[in-house]
Amino acid sequence: MRHDGTIVHLRAAGVSLVLNCTGTGLPRAVHWGADLGELSAAALAALVRASVPPVAPNSTDETVPVSLLPEQSAGWLGTPGLTGHRAGADFSTAFAVTALHPGERSLTVDAEDAHAGLGLRLEVELTESGLVRQRATVTSLPSAAGRAPYTLSGVLLTLPVPDRATEVLTLTGRHLRERSPQRHAFTLGTHLRENRRGRTGTDAATVHVAGTDAFGFRSGEVWGLHVAWSGNQRSLAERTSHGVSLLGGGELLLAGEVTLGAAGEEYVTPWVYGSYGGSGLDELAGRFHRHLRGRASHPRTDNRPVTLNVWEAVYFDHDLARLKELAEAGASVGVERFVLDDGWFRGRRDDHAGLGDWYVDEEVWPQGLHPLAEHVRGLGMEFGLWVEPEMVNPDSDLAREHPEWILATGDRLPPPSRHQQVLDLGHPQAYAYILGRLDALVDEYALTYLKWDHNRDLIEAGHSAAGGRAGVREQTLATYRLLDELRARHPGLEIESCSSGGGRVDLGILERTDRVWTSDCIDALERQSIQRWTGLLLPPELMGSHVGSPRAHTTGREHRLDFRAGTALFGHFGIEWDLTGASGADRAELAEWITLYKRLRPLLHGGDVVRGDHPDPALWVHGVVAPDAARAVFALVQTATSVQSPVGRVRLPGLDPAGEYRVTPLAPGDAAGVSSWLTLPWWGDEDGVTLPGRVLDTVGVQPPTLHPERLVLLEAVRVG
Repeated sequence: MRHDGTIVHLRAAGVSLVLNCTGTGLPRAVHWGADLGELSAAALAALVRASVPPVAPNSTDETVPVSLLPEQSAGWLGTPGLTGHRAGADFSTAFAVTALHPGERSLTVDAEDAHAGLGLRLEVELTESGLVRQRATVTSLPSAAGRAPYTLSGVLLTLPVPDRATEVLTLTGRHLRERSPQRHAFTLGTHLRENRRGRTGTDAATVHVAGTDAFGFRSGEVWGLHVAWSGNQRSLAERTSHGVSLLGGGELLLAGEVTLGAAGEEYVTPWVYGSYGGSGLDELAGRFHRHLRGRASHPRTDNRPVTLNVWEAVYFDHDLARLKELAEAGASVGVERFVLDDGWFRGRRDDHAGLGDWYVDEEVWPQGLHPLAEHVRGLGMEFGLWVEPEMVNPDSDLAREHPEWILATGDRLPPPSRHQQVLDLGHPQAYAYILGRLDALVDEYALTYLKWDHNRDLIEAGHSAAGGRAGVREQTLATYRLLDELRARHPGLEIESCSSGGGRVDLGILERTDRVWTSDCIDALERQSIQRWTGLLLPPELMGSHVGSPRAHTTGREHRLDFRAGTALFGHFGIEWDLTGASGADRAELAEWITLYKRLRPLLHGGDVVRGDHPDPALWVHGVVAPDAARAVFALVQTATSVQSPVGRVRLPGLDPAGEYRVTPLAPGDAAGVSSWLTLPWWGDEDGVTLPGRVLDTVGVQPPTLHPERLVLLEAVRVG
């Protein structure tokens, strides 16, 4: 970092962030994007001068500085960075910087608005992977004593993007179709994405991206923003007629959720992340991936266990003999973790009752879960359990004994969803009860894994014990505390974030969990898209990806095993299938895929994810390249029939341009779906084809012609 007291230049991993801290106003970002190299103080000052927009001669107008937290008091008429008031007054802030605290790759700024009685601390950091992350703390000052409390409505943190960013990409979706892309022109005005579901949401924007015309995975320049928060949130892309373009985001606060009264009371925003890709979305995503992998808490990537979850095998029909047989079938193909899903606790024969009564059902399990857990461990597998701690069925002992523990407002319960309501974890007694029950279960059954579900949105989520005051923020923070405390008590425990499938996928929840259940839909064709776009934020080892039964539970679509397994390979591999009914041939083939997954784990979960921009929309190319580019594995996925047949050559991205690679089909994903009446000279040769990485990325290879909804795998190994 370079800092001369007025201009700060942060650099890391090919990214520069230049902050203009001259004057008393909040810092303004002059540049966020490609690394500018080492710049002298004079060069930085010249850059700032060269970035000032023109002002008409004899005009009294002043240039409007747009800070990391934009203020109307500086002349900004776009979306304000801080909104709130004291009984209607102090609705517009004018913060003056009181101190700058530069670090190696960071800057902390202290500021005050003495009139409004507010303090502000901005923390800006450039991570080792080149992510910009920032958060703000708003504090009530002693000077506000005796005045009305400050009602905080929202804090929006922003980063600038240049006017050459002409398109906007966000993700949306629904249950069973999470993270579907949508893109449009970056026009004047505000493109706002708001989430009021009380959880991240199946329709979350996930990463709000602005980019140059027709940007792709390997081309164009892109800037993206992510709000690391698991409750209500908002993000926006805004462009003004005065030539300002920015991305912004933060928590969406419900009315009255945050009031700052006594001196020292504060509000801390979630971290808001910015990622830059000078050569497309893969670079942008790679910064998130490297950041996550650099955490001390990140799960080991060389041995992510093959997981068998029993939900789609047995549903609520829990029978010890049947589950033992299923465990044996799993162990025989190489499963390493067995997870008992919904239906094990009192009164839970369907989804109408039992949530909140976290005791093993004595009628179904007279000896508790011990016989099953011991059998599973005797087969060499870990034992895990499904829970949904934040929810309660009205038909439960807990709800009957403590109706005041249900989130509600007014004199009514929120509309039910899946026959359940939300347990108020902001209520100290409710929190203590849930923590106690989970702690006891993990202890008693020596659990190493919890599948932590969350199956409804938070509607009218008020604290009934506090007169129905809005409580989404407090619920989110209480959930974080619950996860943190449970992990502290059980350091080896892994937790999966599941929320109607992929409804809670964000970097806030992933500070406390070890993977997400990417979607309740494990139809392999749907999962190709869901996993492709979830990968904008998460690396493969954090995405639960399972092999389902031949006929998909959620869509009714049928797929061959190789397509299902080849799709699951590029995630945290698992099984969601009643293997006791699978044929011997299917079990043998599944065992081959599991063997391949175990061999490739260090590569798949430690390498760089790449996706090709193939011109045929029916043929998708993706893969993982080792950090040293010594080897790679690629999938060629035929999602539908192609207009052209045969399709054109496929480029293999991400390899060392100067290296020589031998490219061969990779068994067992080497022949399925390949048209038998079209020959391909190099495909049948056991030596494959050897070419420089530059040629493979620039020219590519001719792939076989595939039937729709099939895939093949290629392995590239550097030989020189």
